[in-house]
Amino acid sequence: MIRLDVATLLLQWATGGLAFLWVTTRRREVGLGYGWLMRATFGLMALLAALAGRASHPDAARDLLALATTLAAGGVLAVSIARRRAGVAGQHAVQERRSARVAAMTGIDRAAPSHDSSLPEFPPALDLVAPAVGALACVAAALDAGGPPPLAIARTLVGAAFLGAVTDAMLLGHWYLVQPGLARGPLLELVRWVGVTWPFEVLVLLVPTGMLSVWSGAVDDGWKGMLGWFWAACALTTIGLVVVTRAALRERQYSAVMAATGLLYLAILTAFGTDLVARAVLSA
Repeated sequence: MIRLDVATLLLQWATGGLAFLWVTTRRREVGLGYGWLMRATFGLMALLAALAGRASHPDAARDLLALATTLAAGGVLAVSIARRRAGVAGQHAVQERRSARVAAMTGIDRAAPSHDSSLPEFPPALDLVAPAVGALACVAAALDAGGPPPLAIARTLVGAAFLGAVTDAMLLGHWYLVQPGLARGPLLELVRWVGVTWPFEVLVLLVPTGMLSVWSGAVDDGWKGMLGWFWAACALTTIGLVVVTRAALRERQYSAVMAATGLLYLAILTAFGTDLVARAVLSA
């Protein structure tokens, strides 16, 4: 029905992470360092996917496209570093407004941060290149994994989006320690995307032959159906954590962001349980 392998998992994770990086960078609010961290991390993950694929179950299309994803992420990272002196427009605007407010209240004029607004800023649209290549790699991986092609492709791409959204949300939550003045809009948007992708993730894993077949007994999970109920618990807990995280972010205190980040830690565990348990059962 489906084959579970580490190369495809890493590829999905990298592609989804790079895709939702663009969702954040297009807002021009988060500092450059966040983009550098994410491109380096997920670019390396795509490279590991290519290496794991060659070592375990080689597929030329998937592995070459995974390598191309790494190169694309590296190229975009190089452009961002080269244009670092221009900074990020939204971040500078917030800093300038706050500096002006402090100066008006205290008479203390803080030194303006060093950036050159005359230089061209990094174009966030470039962050779409690597996930576009990664999506092609995911399609190749889905076709190689077996099962009805439309269902296999849907499961792979939806899984990539689901895992990428929840991972990026958790990592962005940590970035607030580095950039404490950042508004909550970028984090709220990623949490919202986790909630949007969740029903699609559950749906494609329920479509026969899927987790409904585990509950009916048509597919033997080896544990008398227990893994099917464990999967359901992971899925329900994930959406529950999304709801609680959004509620936490409505609180005004800064500690609410850290609380939301802790909840997203748990959401990553349950999200991976939702995706991997189903794949492990259906590949048995």
